[in-house]
Amino acid sequence: MSSRTVFLARLIGLYSILVSLAMLIRRQATVDVLTAMLHNAQLLLSLGVITVIAGLAMVLSHNVWSGGAVTVIVTVVGWIALIKGALLLFLPPEAEASLFLDTLHLERFFYLYLGGLLLLGIYLTWAAGKPATR
Repeated sequence: MSSRTVFLARLIGLYSILVSLAMLIRRQATVDVLTAMLHNAQLLLSLGVITVIAGLAMVLSHNVWSGGAVTVIVTVVGWIALIKGALLLFLPPEAEASLFLDTLHLERFFYLYLGGLLLLGIYLTWAAGKPATR
């Protein structure tokens, strides 16, 4: 595993752990903030710009589709960020709100989504911290 993969896996892993735990602890506030964000066109545009930058940085620096699960997961996370950012930039706010609130049922599956994010974070942090086998 390259040093770039290890760094990005730790970054994504620790971020996922911290954010998912904070959101799990403050469920209602999280749902309220996300719902309000999805109804604010200016904020969605700003978030789209930032997410596209982050996604592009990851895709341009780590577009590696072989080398183990961690390597591929880091690449997939970069592509997901880029696609999500593009959707935030180009979809009308009503479509974005409908996608996240109605189609993905954000409030209904809140614990499932954040549980998955927490598990992903734990796995990436653990796998990136293991000593390399030779």
